[in-house]
Amino acid sequence: MDLLILLASFVIILAGAELFTNGIEWFGRKLGLAEGAVGSVLAAVGTALPETMIPIIAILFSSEEHSEDIGVGAILGAPFMLATLAMFVTGVAVVWVSRGRPEGDVMTVDTHVLAADMRTFVIAYGIAIAAAVFLPSDPTWPKIVVAIVLFVVYGWYVKGHFEADPTIDLEDLAPLRFHRFDAGRTHPGTDEPRLRIVNIQVIVALALIVTGAVAFVDAVGHVASALGVSQVLLSLVIAPIATELPEKFNSILWIRQGKATLAMGNITGAMVFQSAIPVSVALLFAPHTWVVTAGDATTPGNLLAFASAGIAFLSSAVIFLPMWRVGKLRGRTLLWGGLLYLLYLVVVGVALAGG
Repeated sequence: MDLLILLASFVIILAGAELFTNGIEWFGRKLGLAEGAVGSVLAAVGTALPETMIPIIAILFSSEEHSEDIGVGAILGAPFMLATLAMFVTGVAVVWVSRGRPEGDVMTVDTHVLAADMRTFVIAYGIAIAAAVFLPSDPTWPKIVVAIVLFVVYGWYVKGHFEADPTIDLEDLAPLRFHRFDAGRTHPGTDEPRLRIVNIQVIVALALIVTGAVAFVDAVGHVASALGVSQVLLSLVIAPIATELPEKFNSILWIRQGKATLAMGNITGAMVFQSAIPVSVALLFAPHTWVVTAGDATTPGNLLAFASAGIAFLSSAVIFLPMWRVGKLRGRTLLWGGLLYLLYLVVVGVALAGG
C-alpha cells in the first residue's frame, strides 16, 4: 500500500508541477514581470513555502522536546539540498535534453539573473552562519538585529527582480491549461486568459504539489521504517530528499521546454529565500538554538548540521564561479552537486560511526 501511495503521490506532484510552471509563467506575463522575477521569486517562493512551513511550525508552535533543534536542522538542510542534489538532478536533465545539440550542454540562461541570485545567497547565508559561529547565546538582541538585516536583504533582492524589464512574451507561452474554463477571456479568439483563471490554476497546482509532497513524505517514512532504516539516517538523509526534491520537478519541466533561466531561477531563488526568511524566524524565536556546538552528532542543531552549510557554499562556488568567469553555464557543471552530496553522506557516516 505504501508503494502504491508513493507512486500515486509522485504522479500528483508531476501533475501539479506541470500546471504550476504553465500557470506561473502566465502570471508573470499578466503582471509584466521579467523571467528573473518569475523564476527566482514567484516560482521559488511558491514551491519553497510548503517545506518551509515545517520548520517554522516546529519552532513557533510545537511543544515537543527538541522541536526547535529539529526546526533549525530543517532550515539548514534546505539550502544544502538545493545547492547539491537539486543542482545534480537539473544537471542530469540538461545533459539528457542536450544530446545531439550543436552547442552541447551549454545552458541558455541569463547569467546576470543567476549571478544576482548567488551573490545574494552568499551574503544572506554568510551572515546567518556567521551569527551562529560568532554571536553568543546571550544576549539575544544581536541575533534580532541580524534577522532584521536578512529581511532587508531579501526585500532588496525582490525589489531588484521586480524592477527588471519584462521578458516573457506571448509567443513564448503555451496556452494556459485552464483556458477552456475561461468563458470571458480578455482577448476573445486568443489564448490569453484573465488573471482570475491564471490565479486559480496556480492555486490548484500548489495544492496538488503540497498534497502529493505530504503523501510522498509519509510514504517514504513508512517504507524506510519497514526496511529498518535508522531514525538518524531518516532525519539527516532521506527526509530532506523527500521534502526538497518533489517541487524541483518544475525545473526539469522548464529544462525540457528550453527555459533554462526559469529552471535555474527556481532553484537559486529558493536558495536565497531559504537562507533569509526561515533563518530570520529561527534567529527571532529560537536564538539559543542558532549556534554551532559540537554536541551529539544525532542532534540537528550542532556541528554536523552546520557542516551542510559549508558544503552548500562549496557546491555553489564550484558550479557558479566558472559561470561568472567565462559567462556561460554548462549542464555537466551542475553534476558536481551530486558528488558533493555524496561527500556529505561520508561526513554523516563518519560522524555517526565516531558517535
